[in-house]
Amino acid sequence: MGSCSVDGERLEMLEVGPCKDAYEMGVLIGRRFSQLIRSRVRRDLLLQNELRPFSHTPQSQPLLQLLFYNNRIKFPTYWDELLGTAAGSGVPLLDILLINFRKEILPFIPKEGAKSAIADDCSDVLVVGESMAIAAHNEDANVALVGHTYLIKGILPDGLFFVGYTYAGELPSCAFGFNSHGLGFTLDSVPPVEDEIVAGGIGRNFISRDLLEATSMDDAMNRIKSSEVSVGHSYNLFETSRRRIFNVETASRKRVSVYEVGKTPFFHANMYLHLLINQVQDENSISRQKRASVLTKESKGDFLSLLGDMDDKNHPIYMTGPLLHTLCTALIDLDEQTLSIIKGNPQKGDVSHVFSISPQKSP
Repeated sequence: MGSCSVDGERLEMLEVGPCKDAYEMGVLIGRRFSQLIRSRVRRDLLLQNELRPFSHTPQSQPLLQLLFYNNRIKFPTYWDELLGTAAGSGVPLLDILLINFRKEILPFIPKEGAKSAIADDCSDVLVVGESMAIAAHNEDANVALVGHTYLIKGILPDGLFFVGYTYAGELPSCAFGFNSHGLGFTLDSVPPVEDEIVAGGIGRNFISRDLLEATSMDDAMNRIKSSEVSVGHSYNLFETSRRRIFNVETASRKRVSVYEVGKTPFFHANMYLHLLINQVQDENSISRQKRASVLTKESKGDFLSLLGDMDDKNHPIYMTGPLLHTLCTALIDLDEQTLSIIKGNPQKGDVSHVFSISPQKSP
């Protein structure tokens, strides 16, 4: 599978496990990617200018204590994984926690000058028809993440495994991933207004890490629904064995809406489409949604062309900065049972990695 170039940096994959415990897995990941994690922390203006200063104020302490406590209690193994990542990379644990919980902390930072760069945008186009069953996903992120991602193949004690596209210093995966049950996901941020957000709830990074170990679509749904989320998220779940794709929108107070993707192509940017909730009106998402509605969506090539579209100069679907960048594109084909990672504009089809996502039996 090798490595590839992403803006001059190689997207590398670490195979890790089986480990004696989650802490050891975290240490091995942190040690292997210590330079990348340290570099991300140095370059992340959101951490430097907002998260870290806020964490040192008295008013942050009740929020952080509740957030850390609730997530440690619900997901002790993933918490240990983060402890190991901090130890292995030599990055202060607080910094590791702040970047993993950034979405759950930012809404509570006092407004003056805050939230200067909170956007994490992604675009997905999905279909399950007679001739094709595809999920195509642009992974868009803040400029600080350019060149600061890697792939983790985590082998579990039972021999099963997951693969997650991972932001440096974070749990696998806040982006996309799959496991050896033939189950996987891509993720889109969604923006509820502040009074829809519950302080100290479960973090989205922990839920998506948990999804990487789901054994079936029903199990994945239960893992999502059982978590008292703080902010909310949009999950595009796929299962190769049943050739099905679901879009699941979530919000605090256990609100969940499930939409099964069918033969009509379904485009999802960064806004709630079917969960009734008060949300921030994001011009970027609205523009991408409108643009996608008029583009042809009849073939795999059309999907990649759509995700590479730059017709709207202010709000292109494929992003090249200055703040937001499309880091890569993931193409999941349920009939071929493959997940391909495409570097650069997906219209050019420059594939760097191809993974089999067919279900595999436990050894």
